[in-house]
Amino acid sequence: MTTSLHYRACHLCEAICGLAIETEVLVDGQVQIRSVRGDAEDAFSRGHICPKAVALQDIQNDPDRIRQPLRRIGRQWQPIAWDEAFELVAERLSAIRAEHGANAVAVYQGNPSVHNYGLMTHSNYFLGLLKTRNRFSATSVDQLPHHLTSHLMYGHGLLIPVPDIDHADFMLILGGNPLASNGSMMSVPDVEKRLKAIQARGGRLVVVDPRRSETAAMADQHLFVRPGSDAALLLGVLNTLFEEGLTRSSHLPVEGLEQVREAVAGFTAETMSERCGVPAAAIRQLARDFAAAERAVCYGRMGISTQVFGTLCQWLVQLLNLVTGNLDRPGGTLCTTPALDLVENTSGGHFNCWQSRVSGLPEYGGELPVSALAEEILTPGEGQVRALVTVAGNPVLSTPNGRQLEQALRGLEFMVAVDFYINETTCHADLILPPTAPLEHDHYDTTFNLLAVRNVTRFNSVILPKPAEALHDWEIFIGLAQAYAAHNALQLKPTLAPEQLIDTGLRAGPHGERSERGLNLDRLREYPHGLDLGPLQPNLVARLKTSSGKVQAAPTPLLADLQRFAAQPATGAHELLLIGRRHVRSNNSWMHNYQRLVKGKPRHQLLMSPQDLACRGLVDGQRVQVRSRVGCIEVDVVASEEVMPGVVSLPHGWGHARPGVRLEIAQAQPGASANDLTDESRVDALSGNAVLNGVPVEVQALQGLSGA
Repeated sequence: MTTSLHYRACHLCEAICGLAIETEVLVDGQVQIRSVRGDAEDAFSRGHICPKAVALQDIQNDPDRIRQPLRRIGRQWQPIAWDEAFELVAERLSAIRAEHGANAVAVYQGNPSVHNYGLMTHSNYFLGLLKTRNRFSATSVDQLPHHLTSHLMYGHGLLIPVPDIDHADFMLILGGNPLASNGSMMSVPDVEKRLKAIQARGGRLVVVDPRRSETAAMADQHLFVRPGSDAALLLGVLNTLFEEGLTRSSHLPVEGLEQVREAVAGFTAETMSERCGVPAAAIRQLARDFAAAERAVCYGRMGISTQVFGTLCQWLVQLLNLVTGNLDRPGGTLCTTPALDLVENTSGGHFNCWQSRVSGLPEYGGELPVSALAEEILTPGEGQVRALVTVAGNPVLSTPNGRQLEQALRGLEFMVAVDFYINETTCHADLILPPTAPLEHDHYDTTFNLLAVRNVTRFNSVILPKPAEALHDWEIFIGLAQAYAAHNALQLKPTLAPEQLIDTGLRAGPHGERSERGLNLDRLREYPHGLDLGPLQPNLVARLKTSSGKVQAAPTPLLADLQRFAAQPATGAHELLLIGRRHVRSNNSWMHNYQRLVKGKPRHQLLMSPQDLACRGLVDGQRVQVRSRVGCIEVDVVASEEVMPGVVSLPHGWGHARPGVRLEIAQAQPGASANDLTDESRVDALSGNAVLNGVPVEVQALQGLSGA
């Protein structure tokens, strides 16, 4: 046997940690992974690694992973040749479009799409030919409010200020648990050490969360907040800053600050306290502490996006940083200067140019909110969705009311999935097209370098050989495009391999041929541990994409949404509200089939406060039924002081026990799907983002004991 050492960034979450991967060549010529460890010389992650990266070898060797195209005949799966598969897709989609129109075909793209540069560069080469307005993605069950807020305030949905965590001395986190997520919309490997460094230099970490999460447990202060009411807390803080004269001038050109001051005048800490469950004195003190810090940053993540006022929350986070002078300031929030700049290379996007057929939900950037997908399939009439293309996604487990979507998928005329698993969604497909595994192709992080806490870049070379007859994802999309174009007499534009497109982008970027670095792909290959391009610097003035060239502090849609908030009645104190939670060994719906990640104590139970258990006659460890408007599940309940009274917590991404699924380990430890409880009719009305937190539920014993 001979061994080799390779360096690469992990693609499984946003932290993009550097890895050292040792491989060996066996006597039969096959190459296998020998070890995966953190790369101590990595320019960004400094040797940090989490359990997900170690499981890369489980993904590679998973016997459940599909390695050739499969066609479903009845309940059986049969191999099919690539060319035959492409022809079948072209034939069926062309026929459905010809009979029912372009919008009869829908597209769903899952979260792994942004972790794979072949999907980023080439998926639209085929999907764009479909000309459908029924495009959906995981964005609208996650970070859509981030993008819409940046679109409205800064003129581009990808121009997202990032916490300058390495220089802050006060960090306020709402709805985020970076110790479990490794950072999100903030690429930050080794986040625990970076948070501890804030405290070590005399700073403070404050976490607002209905659960005492792993991050909250290490914070200097943790504030419980009623789920779905973070907008009330943020308004109370912002109002206090204005009322007590705690604001600080900004160097940025800004329009609308006086409108903001007037708009929030009635939302005092005292009136907001009743809505969010945080004492007024604590709200005011939080505002004072934030304003008094020399370098403060407010960071709001998924927990505040996936609620009824998700976009309002993200707007208020931006305003807190703006009015305290911490937007575009070291130690506050800063925008990156990425080597490949998607902000400069793409349009600023558009919003509400069309709406979904049934519920009238707004599009953003050409996509409709995924909460509307099932009803678009199930509701008859002109424009009804009759065919679906899914890419690296499992919306049955990851989007609201999964049982309804499951029902909808059964009624489709045709479905094709680009995926390498038969999961809860793809089991309904007529055809599954599996791409190569992650270590069998090269990679460049087009997205997460844009959100990193330092300016970094790296090219990840292929580690394992491409199997015979296998295709990379981008090659699959080229094959689909060619077959579809031939079927419809379309002229395809020439395209290049992903690495060639990246090289072009690097040469044209801010560190490219016109800069001192002269960066291109060949030069980047000389840095196997990645290349540090320096700390983030103030640059928002030059990068603004608004028509006025100024920060828009008071966009009209957000001022209108503030009125919706004012008219909304407070949540009843008697309601039991469901929230999600993350774990460092999980990654949404698709990493529960790897023994390294699922071993150990079960972690898919429902967490409930001892007080709530007692008043319902329930006991720790009991099997219970959880019911919402749309469905019910059975799960074990665990007494936990982590969650505040009136709150129950269930992790998302579980529920791997549906018929037709081929995931051996996941089915052995299936858990229950939180999205069998989430309600597709509950959305953030402004963006259409799904509401996954603050869902009213009832809990009772399976034996029929009463509970509410």
